[in-house]
Amino acid sequence: MSTSNGPSDVSFGWGILGPGRIAEKFCADLALVPGARLAAVGSRSSERAEAFSARHGGRAHASYAALVEDPEVDIVYVASPHSLHFSHAAMALEAGKAVLCEKPLTLDVEAAKALFELADRHSGFLMEAMWMTCNPLIHKVRRLLGQESYGSPKQVHADLGFVAAHDPADRLWDSQLGASVLLDMGIYPLTFAHLLLGPPQSLAASAHVVDGVDANLAISGSYPNGAVAALTSSMTCQSPRTASVSTEIGRFDFARNFHRPTSVQWTSYWEPEGQTTTIVADEPIIGLGYGNEIAEIQRCLRAGLRESPLVPRAQTIAVLEQMDLIGSQLGVSHSKT
Repeated sequence: MSTSNGPSDVSFGWGILGPGRIAEKFCADLALVPGARLAAVGSRSSERAEAFSARHGGRAHASYAALVEDPEVDIVYVASPHSLHFSHAAMALEAGKAVLCEKPLTLDVEAAKALFELADRHSGFLMEAMWMTCNPLIHKVRRLLGQESYGSPKQVHADLGFVAAHDPADRLWDSQLGASVLLDMGIYPLTFAHLLLGPPQSLAASAHVVDGVDANLAISGSYPNGAVAALTSSMTCQSPRTASVSTEIGRFDFARNFHRPTSVQWTSYWEPEGQTTTIVADEPIIGLGYGNEIAEIQRCLRAGLRESPLVPRAQTIAVLEQMDLIGSQLGVSHSKT
């Protein structure tokens, strides 16, 4: 960590643990965030680390242990497969690094609680990389809901899916690596409903399961104040990837790729009936939106915070509890313990 004149000038060295597909997108946004620099990348393969470093910068490490021990690294971004999140995040916390760990933080809620306890023992910072939660436009819609001009949320629809060719060797289909449409895509609609409606009172799920991997999923939920949600995700079809939030007086419509919105349409059924307006964010969306979570963790560290108010541990734990319940209903275990 380096400083110049004061807390707002503190810059941070980032280390990438796992140079995969999502890390490529993450690093493109990292380059857009003031005070963030790519210090290093670590992989089990020196060739992969060196190739990633050649594209994005930073020194290359041929092991994860070397990455977390690098003195130039202040924050470790864990982008390894789901089943390795716990061990890799724990390694970084024990090395004294702040940690941003890809979602889901762990495979089950008990592991997440243990990881947060480890962070507490080391006085460390740990945040799940639920970048949707850091999107300024989603913050704005949350603020508008409940206001007289927009009404209270009564119904949420949300979907996220795509076709992933069935390849048992691919991370998306390898159950030993935590493959699951719920963990990869379904977590977004589930978190979206949680953010806008609160904790569910009940959830019911059904899925098509292939070789122990939930691949096509539907969830229905009941929430406080009479609200309901219909949530879907898939690795077997080209689904809409849209979302809507309906109130007693109108509807917010999120276009394709709802989990990283750049604008939202509001349709009012008050006078004049059917009037549509475009809702935009009050602050910039950085790159694809990974930049906003990067900026958030740096803001928290500058302020001396132990967790982010945008992605608090209570939210991470609550959604993991919901996913554990859904897994039990499906007869699918995502935990390796």
